[in-house]
Amino acid sequence: MPILGLGLHVIVAILCAVHVWRTNQERSWLFVLFFFPLFGSIIYALAVIAPEMSRSRGGRRVVRSVRRSLDPGRELREAQAGFEHSATIANRIRLADALQGAGRHADAIAAYGEALQGVHRDDPDIQVKLARAQLDSGDAPAARALLEALIARQPDFKSPAGHLIYARALAACDERAKAREEFDALIGHFAGIEARVRYVGILESWGEQQAARALVEDSMRHIKHMPAGSRRLNDEWIRQLKHAATRLATPA
Repeated sequence: MPILGLGLHVIVAILCAVHVWRTNQERSWLFVLFFFPLFGSIIYALAVIAPEMSRSRGGRRVVRSVRRSLDPGRELREAQAGFEHSATIANRIRLADALQGAGRHADAIAAYGEALQGVHRDDPDIQVKLARAQLDSGDAPAARALLEALIARQPDFKSPAGHLIYARALAACDERAKAREEFDALIGHFAGIEARVRYVGILESWGEQQAARALVEDSMRHIKHMPAGSRRLNDEWIRQLKHAATRLATPA
């Protein structure tokens, strides 16, 4: 086991050394990496790779994901501290987002509702977030009613996220014909594949295995043509799509 562990440390150090060479870092890093293969690699990752990643959109997403894995309550704690320090609308919304992310949907609903005050009373983006919290809390009729009222008041407002929430709410309310119409429109225009994956799950719940299988097959072809950056951003949805493909595979 110690030999295996040492081998892994050396492999990581080699990968870091390749990064040093390809990105023209100071060559002194090579000394650090190979004389201290474990700690050198950790120091290099923290000093060079992490800041480099944080400057790109995909990198920031990875860093946030790692931070959530290591400390899942961090964002909520920081959002609460920020709101306690300054009760601005922006901080209230950040807190509501953190509550939603933590699965505390009822608290998120209350926080979004409190943000819809004064000049922000009709803010469409906050209403979309509120509808998502309502849907995730199990109150699909409330989410549907909120979004239909928003559409009536602001017919020119466009929100792919809101459109997806509305389609999901219709499906949860068993409005199948309307839900199909919304999902068919979404699949052609929604960036990423979340809408496709969610629709696959809905079709399965309706017992329409053949339609779900056809959508999975079409979606698998679709992701082959997605740019690498888009695939990284949709990594979790792609994993779910592959699970669905296995689940729906026609028995031999």
